[in-house]
Amino acid sequence: MSQLVETPTREDNCLDLVITNNVDLFSNINVKEQLGNSDHNMVTFEINSKKHIHKGHAKIYNFKKANFIKIKEVLNVIDWQKLFHGKNTEDKWNIFKLTLEKYTSQYIPLVNKYKRNRLKPMWLSRKVTKEMKHKKKAFKAFKFDKSEASYKAYRAANKACKNAIRWAKLENEKEIAKESKTNPKRFFRYINSKKPKSENVGSLKSESGLLLTEDQDKAEILNDYFSSVFIKEKPITGDMKFINKNLLIQSDWLTQDKVLHKLNNVNVNKAPGPNGIHPRVLRELCVEICKPLFLIFQDSFLSGIVPEDWRKADVVPIFKKGLKFVPGNYRPVSLTSVAGKVFEGLLRDSIQEFIGRYNVIGKNQHGFMKHRSCQTNLITFYEEVSRSIDQGVAVDVIYLDFAKAFDTVPHKRLLLKLRKNGLDENTCSWIENWLKDRVQRVVINGTFSRWTPVVSGVPQGSVIGPILFNLFINDLEIGIESHVSVFADDTKLGKVIQCEQDVTSLQRDLDILGDWALKWQMRFNLDKCKVMHFGVKNTQAIYTLNGTELGKSKQEKDLGIIIDFKLSNNVQCQTAAAKASKVLACIKRGVHSRDENIILPLYKSMVRPHLEYAVQFWAPVLKKDIISLEKVQRRATKLIRGWKG
Repeated sequence: MSQLVETPTREDNCLDLVITNNVDLFSNINVKEQLGNSDHNMVTFEINSKKHIHKGHAKIYNFKKANFIKIKEVLNVIDWQKLFHGKNTEDKWNIFKLTLEKYTSQYIPLVNKYKRNRLKPMWLSRKVTKEMKHKKKAFKAFKFDKSEASYKAYRAANKACKNAIRWAKLENEKEIAKESKTNPKRFFRYINSKKPKSENVGSLKSESGLLLTEDQDKAEILNDYFSSVFIKEKPITGDMKFINKNLLIQSDWLTQDKVLHKLNNVNVNKAPGPNGIHPRVLRELCVEICKPLFLIFQDSFLSGIVPEDWRKADVVPIFKKGLKFVPGNYRPVSLTSVAGKVFEGLLRDSIQEFIGRYNVIGKNQHGFMKHRSCQTNLITFYEEVSRSIDQGVAVDVIYLDFAKAFDTVPHKRLLLKLRKNGLDENTCSWIENWLKDRVQRVVINGTFSRWTPVVSGVPQGSVIGPILFNLFINDLEIGIESHVSVFADDTKLGKVIQCEQDVTSLQRDLDILGDWALKWQMRFNLDKCKVMHFGVKNTQAIYTLNGTELGKSKQEKDLGIIIDFKLSNNVQCQTAAAKASKVLACIKRGVHSRDENIILPLYKSMVRPHLEYAVQFWAPVLKKDIISLEKVQRRATKLIRGWKG
């Protein structure tokens, strides 16, 4: 809950409050003069609401009534090679897309997309409805005559209604538990309904302070913000050019069988991209469409032509943290063409095999790499820090944060580094055209912003974006003497400090990183770059980055784990236990059944991840920390009927 009145309302005291759980609902809160004989000042405010405009129901495919057999029959008789003869990649893709759209619209009916009616949950039976009506009738009778008899009748009806609801919920959960093995989809839909839902984008504030509530306005302001972080690339200088290694990527990475395998493993629950081709359609028709898609993929790779549809993205804003009405607190995630992502997946596998064969990516990069993770990053880095502290030696650790790292990667500089790392010319040419002339638009509740050019960055939500980013920052640690550890763009430096020369060496490493960022047009978020001093004998040296003194910190959240200057895991243990306890309390309140087939999966999917994320790194040692974590598990076992806590 938040209290929004900040000015005194009676003399020097703030006694008149506006308390809300949604700050977006209120605006223009003012404390004005007293009214009449009151000794309190007036508090005025505006409640942000909008008139509901019926937009009509969106149409979606009704796959339950889809005639995929008929679609397969008509697709099987098409001679794709003859149809594609003499056409370029763009034309081939459009022919394929229009053909698929023609038959899907003909044999897969459309239905109106309705939101689930939350007022009519699954447990709402006829008996419950009857008891609710009886309760309402008894209440009206009591309000009419105010007699003792009618009050008792209402109390009895109210009790009967509550009991009916409780038993209806219990029976519904028992039925779900009984069908958990035969109908897992229904079971997990129920589990997901108990998880906290991410809210839609609420009201947003423009730079002028105007509060925007309409979806169109919100989409436009977010689109403007996401576009504002793009950078204009500077000319490439001579010292940036490299001698290409010309290493070889295996030539058999693109085959019809591999296309079929990718199509057969498409996640049908993902959203379609701007072209509207549903992933369910691609997977159901994988055998019939693998040949035309293989021909399109092959021609696209060899010619370097990337279809326009593959370079469009619908951007979904995802809230990070902070104030929800600030556009800068949202992250753009791109939804792109599913067919395009199938090709990206094949290309990514090829690049990953190439990286593994030639050890292209340094051992200190743990993000988006096989057999590496947040856990390996934390353990390998802090093991060295811990060993030095145990020996009585001071250690300084610098935590670095890039500003909008994925969105500001300059394209020409990225391509230089791809060639430097040995990727073949066909791959580099395809990626160059994949990045060129990209456009995106923001979508909120089915409302779209205008299209905006994407002039820098690798799309968040793309398949090959993460591996391209890794290749771009792969040379970050060249010339660095300190211990470097990287997870995607999260970077930290560690250095044993035994004398003034060690401080100078660490500062020199920071200067090298500052020069690297300047050269490759990446920016550090200096407000989030911190230094932590470990060890009793630490001299608490001052460090600068790009001329700005770095702030000192006694506690940092590193890849989701709380690190303090004593390397104590007490705060992390208490935080994990508190988060898990809150979720467990929600389960206890929200779930009536005490059947292990219901409680155990909820515990494993919602509670245990808070207790076990990277636990090999921060495992408790002190008895009080162990007890705090075990308390959560004991509370969970007590929820299950027949289990002992």
